[in-house]
Amino acid sequence: MTLAAPTHERGITTLTLDSPANRNALSARLVGELSAALAACAADDTVRAVVLTHTGNTFCAGADLTAPPDPAAFVALMRQIVALPKPVVARVTGHVRAGGLGLLGACDISAAGPGATFALTESRLGLAPAVISLPLLPRTDPRAAARYYLTGERFDAAEAARISLVTLAAGDDVDEALAPVLDGLRRASPQGLRASKELVTATVLESFDQHAEDLIARSAALFASAEAREGMTAFLERRDPAWVW
Repeated sequence: MTLAAPTHERGITTLTLDSPANRNALSARLVGELSAALAACAADDTVRAVVLTHTGNTFCAGADLTAPPDPAAFVALMRQIVALPKPVVARVTGHVRAGGLGLLGACDISAAGPGATFALTESRLGLAPAVISLPLLPRTDPRAAARYYLTGERFDAAEAARISLVTLAAGDDVDEALAPVLDGLRRASPQGLRASKELVTATVLESFDQHAEDLIARSAALFASAEAREGMTAFLERRDPAWVW
């Protein structure tokens, strides 16, 4: 399994990415398991909200280059999070890279601890943050998105909060920072949460409905290109790709 057994406490179900061997990379298996777990949460009346977290020092390293998911399946997973009739809260204490930011961006609320770092590294691999733009661009500061899409620079939790990639940068204790958030969700009615989430996700869902097909095709073309093959090979071989000056 790449997903730990769900835990449940006072209406909050926690789903934990648990594939430390590949830094919780988005494999076809992980995407399928997470989608099934989210569907179960949606159908369970005892679940008020979902917390998505991780084991190890990495929330998600992006696509698993050795066993990547179909782009359409990953898009469907991100849309499932956005459209889930219950809030999804990301709890991040480690690193988030590339496609992992799409997973994070699809969540309704997110908290990142001081050990969290973020980077959109696709341009360094001959790729682009294509399908993850669907949840990211409607929610992230556009000037910051331009910088980090183009440069692949790493940034910390405080910067992630400043550019609206995450909701809040926690201090030493992410769980302490999330406590009032989860308390608020527990106090809200299921109908109130569902209707309120529909309001705040409408623009994001429009992004999926209008642009998903084009971005899936664009992502597939980039992955099949010679530059991407060189970029991914260089990454796996831990060397600079041929285009680095």
